Amino acid sequence: MREITEQEQVRREKMENIANLGLDPFGHRYDRDSFAQDLKDKYKDVEHDAFENMNDTAKVAGRIMFIRKMGKASFFSIQDKTGKIQVYISINDVGEETYNLFKSADIGDIVGVYGKVMKTQTGEVTIKCLEYTHLVKALKPLPEKFHGLTDIEERYRRRYVDLIMNEDSKKVAFTRPKIIRCIQNYMDSLGFTEVETPVLTTLLTGASARPFVTHHNTQDLDMYLRIALELPLKRLLVGGMEAVYEIGRVFRNEGMDPKHNPEFTLMEAYLAYSDLEGMMDMTEAMYQKIATDVFGKMVYNWCGNEIDLTGPWKRISMTDAIKEKTGIDFKTITSVDECIKLAEEHHIELEEHEKQYGHIINKFFEKYVEETLIQPTFLYGHPIEISPLTKKNPEDPRFVDRFELFIGGREFANAYTELNDPIDQLERFEDQLKERDLGNDEANDIDYDFIDALEYGMPPAGGIGYGIDRLCMLFTEQESIRDVILFPTMKNRG
Repeated sequence: MREITEQEQVRREKMENIANLGLDPFGHRYDRDSFAQDLKDKYKDVEHDAFENMNDTAKVAGRIMFIRKMGKASFFSIQDKTGKIQVYISINDVGEETYNLFKSADIGDIVGVYGKVMKTQTGEVTIKCLEYTHLVKALKPLPEKFHGLTDIEERYRRRYVDLIMNEDSKKVAFTRPKIIRCIQNYMDSLGFTEVETPVLTTLLTGASARPFVTHHNTQDLDMYLRIALELPLKRLLVGGMEAVYEIGRVFRNEGMDPKHNPEFTLMEAYLAYSDLEGMMDMTEAMYQKIATDVFGKMVYNWCGNEIDLTGPWKRISMTDAIKEKTGIDFKTITSVDECIKLAEEHHIELEEHEKQYGHIINKFFEKYVEETLIQPTFLYGHPIEISPLTKKNPEDPRFVDRFELFIGGREFANAYTELNDPIDQLERFEDQLKERDLGNDEANDIDYDFIDALEYGMPPAGGIGYGIDRLCMLFTEQESIRDVILFPTMKNRG
């Protein structure tokens, strides 16, 4: 059983004293009519003396964050979702019984205050308390005021305390939904329909990733938590929905670091009769829409870089980007043996299944190019071996019509001119099974129902996937994915 500290014991005794007064220590409904920041904004320009001729009142509720007790009159501040506001309370205004109730309050307690709006001599908007209502007794003390939660792991693990103590964390928490709502409004304005697709699946498709495995008891069937949204959304294109997107959680059984969380939010969108260029144009405009409508600026300080979202963004092929950094032009190389030799000369290690033209190109990109793409860059022209769901480039079938968006050296989006040839698609799936036999445990399964869907005819289309968490990291200027996910995956306490 958890040991109760001395401070916690004192608070429990106060809880009992409140109950003995006939009050519920954990409160009831309280109908407030005002919020802290709204009051401060409304009265910020009103002079101190003007309040003498005003009788404006407000009813607020929140958590006590500061108390300065001074005998028969005191100051304290309460914090609601918008911020803090100061309260002045006097025994002459509320009476001895209520004032004594206030004097037993601790920092962290939740209270309601009704009173007259005023300003102190120092110009701070304040509520002169006329009615004080105890709502909730906090049985645990908040962390030390000036230090807060200094243990970063504890901040993520006890997010509820972090939100109380850390204004920056609260700001990010309220900003993320605004970003997502802006994205939804933008997509809706383009004629897209937001849909929902299954989280549980029996096949690994849509991405290269290891899954989480669960079990359906009734059917005695092992199932996976989805690793992507792609194939169900493309089935909807076959069905004639033409422009669809989904924002939802996906799950990949991988490590945790500042860039990755095992469950994360992905948005995928598919547009019939579009292509790679259409996805580039849509993406650039979406980012600039968020920047303008939510933040009112185009330049962001992120991970030590000044990121400028003003267009037009750079567009470059993977092979040209490698050539810029190494002088090697993989487009002119046709021999796999020559590629393997180049990898050896550049100290690039290859697994058995990676001893292929496309995988080697990707290894060179990851080593020499990826981290150098700081300003928004559309990198296109990926090798076919690493893009099993993408349409071949008609001019060079070794490559596909795919791009990735890189910002600050990190991938932000992945887009295709979608593969809609069922015969080609089945061959790609079969190649994936061969890779699995060679040791690639992230290779895709064959989804025969998806092949059937393609045989009914899927229109030419562009498709894209966005990492919403990473997008939020950029716009809120946070360096760790855990700072934009309210409840990130954490290791068990030792």
